Amino acid sequence: MSFSRFNALSTIEERSRGETSPAPTKNGSIASFYGCNVFNDEVMREYLPKDIYNSLRKGIRAGQKISREYADVVASAMKRWAMDRGVTHYTHWFQPLTGRTAEKHDSFFTLTPSGEVIEEFNGDSLAQQEPDGSSFPGGGLRSTFEARGYTAWDPSSPAFIIEIGEGKTLCIPTIFVTYSGESLDYKLPLLKSQSFLEEAAIPVCQLFDPSVDKVTATLGWEQEYFLVDEALFNARPDLILTGRTLLGKNSPKGQQLDDHYFGSIPDRVYAFMIDMETECHKLGIPVRTRHNEVGPGQYELAPMFEEVNVAVDHNQLLMDLMDRIARRHAFRVLLHEKPFAGVNGSGKHNNWSMATNTGVNLLSPGKTPGKNLRFLTFFMNTIQAVYRYADVLRASVASAANDHRLGANEAPPAIVSVFIGDTLSKVLDDIEAGIDATAQGVKDVLDLLAKIPNLELDNTDRNRTSPFAFTGNKFEIRMVGSSTNCAGPMTVMNTMMGRQLVDFKKEVDKLTKKGKDKDSAILAVIKGYITESKRIRFEGDGYSDSWKKEAAKRGLGNMPNTPDALKAYISKQGKDLFVKSGVFSEKEIEAHYEVMCENYILKLQIESRTLGELVINHILPVAIRYQTTLADNIQQLMAIDLNKSAYATQLDLVKKISKNINDIQKEVEKMTTARKKANALEHAPDTAKAYCEKVRPFIESIRLHCDRLEYLVDDQEWPLVKYREMMFIR
Repeated sequence: MSFSRFNALSTIEERSRGETSPAPTKNGSIASFYGCNVFNDEVMREYLPKDIYNSLRKGIRAGQKISREYADVVASAMKRWAMDRGVTHYTHWFQPLTGRTAEKHDSFFTLTPSGEVIEEFNGDSLAQQEPDGSSFPGGGLRSTFEARGYTAWDPSSPAFIIEIGEGKTLCIPTIFVTYSGESLDYKLPLLKSQSFLEEAAIPVCQLFDPSVDKVTATLGWEQEYFLVDEALFNARPDLILTGRTLLGKNSPKGQQLDDHYFGSIPDRVYAFMIDMETECHKLGIPVRTRHNEVGPGQYELAPMFEEVNVAVDHNQLLMDLMDRIARRHAFRVLLHEKPFAGVNGSGKHNNWSMATNTGVNLLSPGKTPGKNLRFLTFFMNTIQAVYRYADVLRASVASAANDHRLGANEAPPAIVSVFIGDTLSKVLDDIEAGIDATAQGVKDVLDLLAKIPNLELDNTDRNRTSPFAFTGNKFEIRMVGSSTNCAGPMTVMNTMMGRQLVDFKKEVDKLTKKGKDKDSAILAVIKGYITESKRIRFEGDGYSDSWKKEAAKRGLGNMPNTPDALKAYISKQGKDLFVKSGVFSEKEIEAHYEVMCENYILKLQIESRTLGELVINHILPVAIRYQTTLADNIQQLMAIDLNKSAYATQLDLVKKISKNINDIQKEVEKMTTARKKANALEHAPDTAKAYCEKVRPFIESIRLHCDRLEYLVDDQEWPLVKYREMMFIR
């Protein structure tokens, strides 16, 4: 018997009798404490001189650099506000290429040359730090002996206070760059892509409304996750080391009854959710929705839409909060895209749109007929951008973890297609079918749009199989994995949309110079996009084999694994997209590509090594012991001269167990050899490909044999916590 497994079950039994941590309570409404730990606009008005506040807000809105003089004043205000709330330390909070956040805390406390104790935080400390961070992945952008790395303040994302136990730290969102200014993080490319998109979108917006002088991308993410009791988690070495179960026979009951989906939230989970939402609201994260997801033990929360940079920061902060708060409630949160085989994995749908300073959502069809051409312009440019850069968008969500999810029966396929629904399909088809690009033709199209009932609210159905779907007033990128930093796909989305809008404006200008009126020129270009991008529009079942065949006929890419998908970044198309937009230099994109390949390698390397250890130290000894027990039983039955039929079942079990033991041993040896060969390759892309093609198949085949043993071996002897226990015991 494995004491770890049954001790874990015993621990949960005791916990269910009263060890659940109570959720915190707050007097009054959420509004009474929302954002109380954020250096937000209200706080700045209170702590900053009026002229400095106005100049700072204007500079942030315009994306202008904050002067060092202003930085000193802001730093002083931040320190006073933070210390008023009991803060003792500050940190530059950044997002290295690990995919999570990083921080190095410094105290306000310091000593003067004369030995006097003071609290100090000035503009220099706010604006720039040198955390070094030489061990963070950099893809060759810097060597260890030239390891200076700088963090620089991002004024567009508000500072906040993180509370951990009795400690409070002021966190300042920052970018992370090399000594020579190359990006070592996710935030700087995102900020550059946002700037590029805005620069491209404003002239297009001004075709319809000259008062538009600011455009921002908006994001609403939906975070899916699993919760597992910490006792069960700690009894699974694979969960601890890799975030997913490398072994485990499917439970007889999984998600087939759909009884967990939108079901009553279990008490302990409910307490965790309330606690988490309270902490989110204190930090200004506008979470609003919570519910049970499809997989047993799977849940989701979602916020309101925010400006994309702030939304990304909030999601990164949320993932850290979830882990901390889950531990308070004796849970562990699983953000891996596929922690359990045979049930749904977890995604993080990115709902993307664009908004203007005039309060217009550019992807909202609206109710006024005269405004619909603007909607059609941005709607079709988005589809055209996805059509042109589908492979790059696919690369932005590629990871070792997401490979388990994309194309499975609950996730969008690795083939990028766009779903827009029957109503809007009819609009586009009618335009393509022959409505003239004349002034009268424009009127016909606008009238057609105006007559569609409830267009603004429900102009599309939902298609859960589509990786990129229009959902009323936004596009939903459903491919994004649950552990992914949203900045990656958002940087690509902003950049390719910006590039597309630049090209659109050039085409419209060319036609107007030839004498076409503005509306006719716009519609003529749109009509061309409708025809050109039609191949990527698909309204059917993205999971079906017939779609794979149809997509191949249409010439659409199908890249089910990460090494193949990532090549889009360094393709001519990918480099042209990023370099010409100013989001990445060629050196930066090659370095980021290298990091992504290395990350893939390391994830599979850890999984392979963990699996080998589990098999040799946990599974095989138990299987051999049980095999010996059966053999002893056979010997005893043979000794009393019983007919062979009396022990035929035991003999059959011994043979099956023996075969799986031998197959496992051989497969582990082959996997180890394949891993060593892959590690010996000099270039990361080659190593990643070798891990994908030569190592990963053994991880799956070894699992198959181990899961067969789990079915055959006495339950009282099996060493690892089983699926039925992890997914259904709360």
